[in-house]
Amino acid sequence: MSEIDLTPLKLAIESYIPLGRSGLLPALHAAQKIYGWLPQEVASEVAKSLRVPLADVHGVIEFYSLYYNEQVGKKIIRVCADQACALKGADRLLNHLCTHYDVEPGQTTEDLSLTIERSPCLGLCELAPAALVDDDAETNISPDFHSYDLGIPQSLVYGSIRELTSNCGEGTTTLAKYGEYSAYQKALKVKPEDVIAEIKASGLVGRGGAAFPTGIKWEGAAKAQADQKYVVCNADESEPGTFKDRILLLDDPHLTIEGMCIAAYAIGASKGYIYIRGEYPYIVPVLENALIEAREAGYLGEKFDIEIRVGAGAYICGEETALFESIEGKRGFPRVKPPFPTTNGLFDKPTVINNVETLCNVPLIISKGSAKYRKIGTEKSPGPKLFCVSGDVAKPGLYEIPFGVTLRELLKMAGGIAGKKSLKAVLFGGAAGAFATSAQLDVKLTFEDLRAAGLPLGSGVVMVFDETRDMRDALKRLGKFFAHESCGKCYPCQMGTQRQMEILDRVAKGDVLPGDFVRLEDVGWTMTDASLCGLGQTAASAVLSAMKLWPELFVEESKVEGQKVSKTGKKAVAKKAVAKKVSKVSKVSKAKPKAVKKVVKATTKKSKKTITKKK
Repeated sequence: MSEIDLTPLKLAIESYIPLGRSGLLPALHAAQKIYGWLPQEVASEVAKSLRVPLADVHGVIEFYSLYYNEQVGKKIIRVCADQACALKGADRLLNHLCTHYDVEPGQTTEDLSLTIERSPCLGLCELAPAALVDDDAETNISPDFHSYDLGIPQSLVYGSIRELTSNCGEGTTTLAKYGEYSAYQKALKVKPEDVIAEIKASGLVGRGGAAFPTGIKWEGAAKAQADQKYVVCNADESEPGTFKDRILLLDDPHLTIEGMCIAAYAIGASKGYIYIRGEYPYIVPVLENALIEAREAGYLGEKFDIEIRVGAGAYICGEETALFESIEGKRGFPRVKPPFPTTNGLFDKPTVINNVETLCNVPLIISKGSAKYRKIGTEKSPGPKLFCVSGDVAKPGLYEIPFGVTLRELLKMAGGIAGKKSLKAVLFGGAAGAFATSAQLDVKLTFEDLRAAGLPLGSGVVMVFDETRDMRDALKRLGKFFAHESCGKCYPCQMGTQRQMEILDRVAKGDVLPGDFVRLEDVGWTMTDASLCGLGQTAASAVLSAMKLWPELFVEESKVEGQKVSKTGKKAVAKKAVAKKVSKVSKVSKAKPKAVKKVVKATTKKSKKTITKKK
């Protein structure tokens, strides 16, 4: 290899040197943009300039999937292979591309012109199948890749109300169109504690999945004593099926910025960060321009300012403490809690971290007042809610509705099941969610009603599967996603996601072994009970819910007394025997693995005897 000219690198990372280690990720992004990858010489120069141990720099490069320590093509095509795109032919698209360019997924052409990769969810689910070609989004792609939409993805916005999305659907909203930060100016006229009281009175809870009361979080950070406090916007939306943050930031960036300004005033913060996922590079220029507009208008600057940080491909960084680690220039390992971010967050300082949708609710609350805000939605679930609808519906897109609308009504808004087919399942909450069937069509979309139905609201994912879909394949993809995204810090998640993937991969091929049902239950409950963070704790949620609904998917296709069991007979017997027994345990969300194991083992033996008699 010829000697690398480091001159452009030194110029590119000069502004990050004062940041020290916290400038590592942006410095690596800048370096990779120059050279296309991160060879040893480049890593060494970055380490020396930022005074970070070289071993740590290599550790960061290897942790994040969007950094390359081996040479790749001048152009990189990342084809989304997660569930929503899979339903729309992503596998055919990937195979066509690889055949056309004579490479395998993950390989580079001999002339180093092109690399093709199979990618986790790109946040373009409603525009599936989708790919990322360098920094451009390619959406609505035909299987031959000859027809597609290029550049910044379009925003498909629907619903019965337009409170949060009033400026969405027609391109980026400039400050001139957005208007003055009237909610922020209104907040500045009262005491910070009064702002917090209004947020508490509104009943606003986090919209990212945890549903923690926003006002209580702000109050904790406000009371914490420190010389520096932070407001962080978590825009690392990597949950398969989620794309609301992309639309809000692309179409109405000032709404999020104004929400951050109000939060900063309420808790006494002087610095903010917007951490955006690495798969959204086309959003960065939009945000940068919005921040410039806000500074020129006097909303940002001396008292409070915001910096953009771009991730590098790690689902785990959606977890708040892992995100802090990433901003600080480290691998995205989640921290042990307590202490909590409100007292020891970013750089060990009091920090408020909210996701995009949560922050977008803040100006609405301050403008309307908590009393009027609570008239939207229900008593226990006040306000508007964004749902990301994808999969087998006629009109996929972002839907804004008041809490309390039923699933049936939402699907009707989305045009019903595409192709006039029947509904098989709905995945709520994304990969970390749970499946529902037509039996839950009349469940109200509220925190309390979904909880009672055993379904998570999560980040608002509603992924629809019609009657023709192979649920074993869907589960296989979920298993691969979590195995790929586990950070490896804690053993239950590290090994559990691998074992879960291995079993689900075999099941998808029809190679179900005796005891797979029990093994999946044991692995799932172990991850749920013992994992360090939410990724591992929810990695089996959708799988466990599928086991309740379709136990026949996990019964072995084995030989009984030297004879093959027919699929029809197997399914009938298994579903009747296994479902009846297992459901007694499975209905209890806190059932222990040993109890489940005992019931399933007994059921399996009984099922085999029943099948033998029938034969």
